[in-house]
Amino acid sequence: MKNNLIITIGRQFGSGGREIGKILAEMLDLKYYDKELILEASKASGLCAEHFERSDEKAPNRFLNALSKGWMSGASGIPSSGGWSDEMIFKVQSDVIRDIADRESAVIVGRCADYILRDYPGCVSVFIHANIDDCVQRIVSRNCGISEHEARELAQKRNKLRTAYYNFYTDKVWGDGASYDMCINSSAIGTQCAAELIAAFAKKKVAMNTKE
Repeated sequence: MKNNLIITIGRQFGSGGREIGKILAEMLDLKYYDKELILEASKASGLCAEHFERSDEKAPNRFLNALSKGWMSGASGIPSSGGWSDEMIFKVQSDVIRDIADRESAVIVGRCADYILRDYPGCVSVFIHANIDDCVQRIVSRNCGISEHEARELAQKRNKLRTAYYNFYTDKVWGDGASYDMCINSSAIGTQCAAELIAAFAKKKVAMNTKE
């Protein structure tokens, strides 16, 4: 196992986690992975990227999953994802995340990366949250035509999906401080300062691990 620096970022929807991750990657000259993980997993498995997008940060609904796969219909008997369950897709994506951590230093956003890499000494896990009003404004600014009310509802929906996904695949609690090395309120210090704080923490943790 190589001792690469891997910064994983869990985030509330609209909290600026993606922006912070990109700032960090540029600041520390690291590769950045978010949606890029879907393409990597698609290449590794040979499965169409849309199947990974469909399962992206969503816990499997076993009843709907069974219906979509034809297990109860007696139709073709062939799963709609070419025989791939949500758990199998998660396994492929997890293997891709481990491969990335083995070959290079990187910033990885979401996808339970902090849990998948929990035994990697160079992994620094971060959770970004923000005040709901700030989340709403950020969502509105990047989604043309969406109202504040719709943005608030979207934030609540996405956060529920991410909570279910994280809690289903890990033995930890999404957004709970005990699940991460550090949690940051981006509303309190802004995205740039948040990235600088994470960078300083990461350098300190790596230095301490090197001494041990």
